[in-house]
Amino acid sequence: MERSNHTVTEFILVGFTTDPTMQLILFVLFLGVYSLTLVGNTTLIALIFNDSRLHTPMYFFIGNLSFLDLWYSSVYTPKILLTCISEDKSISFAGCAAQFFFSGGLAYTECYLLAAMAYDRYMAISKPLLYAQAMPIKLCAFLVMSSYLGGFINCSIITKRIFTLNFCGGNIIDDFFCDLLPLVKLACGKKHDYQALMYFLLASNVITPTVLILASYLFIIATILRIRSTQGRLKAFSTCSSHLLSVTLYYGSILYIYARPRSNHSMNTDKIMSTFYTVVFPMLNPMIYSLRNKDVKEALNKMFK
Repeated sequence: MERSNHTVTEFILVGFTTDPTMQLILFVLFLGVYSLTLVGNTTLIALIFNDSRLHTPMYFFIGNLSFLDLWYSSVYTPKILLTCISEDKSISFAGCAAQFFFSGGLAYTECYLLAAMAYDRYMAISKPLLYAQAMPIKLCAFLVMSSYLGGFINCSIITKRIFTLNFCGGNIIDDFFCDLLPLVKLACGKKHDYQALMYFLLASNVITPTVLILASYLFIIATILRIRSTQGRLKAFSTCSSHLLSVTLYYGSILYIYARPRSNHSMNTDKIMSTFYTVVFPMLNPMIYSLRNKDVKEALNKMFK
């Protein structure tokens, strides 16, 4: 990547606190969350791969979501753990750009993947008897690959725009990772581009998938209302309840950070919300999609036996 006209060769990540005791507590906490993330997502991927009952379009998407969450969490958490126990809080310019690129690309990919999963839920409810034919493996693979392609192409544009700015405002990032908002604060000149960049980010990677998800759920609601029995309606709704919860938690935290007016931003609050969608959410996803899922529970029991 072509560098801008700046003197910054590395950035300093402030993290959450400078208190050694709190840093140790946070290290243990994040290590526990990361361990659960690795175990939960790896187990879910193994179950889906090994159990033939889980070889359906829905579990194909869930397996890809788990793989994405493994990768996504690993972009952040190892550096957070190192920052907590090390006196060296620095990250190189290239390292910061790489973290920004992969974290953004994976985050935007997850936005598109959740939209693809919403369409999958609509097909499962509207065409239950023809579900496998309506969602063939080629279409599922195409939707997953398109999600990655859309996420990383958009992030390439944003990364190039950010890291060709002139960072004359110092090199101290008041966050635990290289994110858009703290990096823009360090830049001088061209700050008028910030608003345009935010509109591009929100429109292409958040609002567009959100519209697709809302459209899918409007069709889902219309389909459910045509079901005569209450039991049938509840059964149909239960097939998309996990996805609906996942979408609400993920999009809610992202929109809270990036859709607010710039004057309303508080770095401490943003850090907490960022922690949720970068570290905690990848741990919660396997629980969301498995705790109330009979097929996953049976596959898990079969594996242990």
